[in-house]
Amino acid sequence: MSRTDEVVDGVRRMITGGELGPGDRLPVEKDLAERLGVSRGSLREGVRALTVLGVLDTRQGDGTYVTSLDPARLMSSLQFVVDLHGDTSARPFHAVRRVLETEAAGLAAHRITPEALEQARTVLDQAARTLAQQPVDHPAFIEADTEFHRIVADQGGNPVITALVEAIAGRTARERLWRGLHEEGAEARTQRDHEAVWRALAAGDAEAARVRMAAHLLDVEETLPLVPADAPDAAE
Repeated sequence: MSRTDEVVDGVRRMITGGELGPGDRLPVEKDLAERLGVSRGSLREGVRALTVLGVLDTRQGDGTYVTSLDPARLMSSLQFVVDLHGDTSARPFHAVRRVLETEAAGLAAHRITPEALEQARTVLDQAARTLAQQPVDHPAFIEADTEFHRIVADQGGNPVITALVEAIAGRTARERLWRGLHEEGAEARTQRDHEAVWRALAAGDAEAARVRMAAHLLDVEETLPLVPADAPDAAE
């Protein structure tokens, strides 16, 4: 184990052992280095690594603190991992997304608040207006699409699932844009699928919500082999 790894492991043990919690300030550099048995240079390297991972937050002139340890923050680096795999391995990530969002939809059917249900309705109405315009604003439709999925995942009540969905779903935007531009009726099908999911959520029918979400994402997933490597990015 390298000295940097020793720092990472030492801080991890301090957190999991309850000595440090979210928002707590780490001991001063000299004291912490002595406690972990590493040089101050190695300590800094370890702190930098933990900062990248979202575990620590270094504030200039104030010290280093444990973050909120929110799953969304800790898993944000997963988006980088997804991007590194490039276009050739997109389908496995989509399959994971389908599994996660299918379960999230089922959970949300029993937990979704009236406010969130109304918010989802507003997003769907916005998407419908976008489709009715000519020419269709495809990036705007994708934005509404993403927001609908975010609401459903969030209402599932499992922050880990929500964080994973957030990390993986962003990777699908390029494919969804390509579908909207080149596959006739794709966005209309997406809208119908979202409406069906919404109705299941409104009825509190968990099984229907799972089935509708799974069918929707499987339709998206099956389009992936058709998307060329030079397809435009949704942000363009």
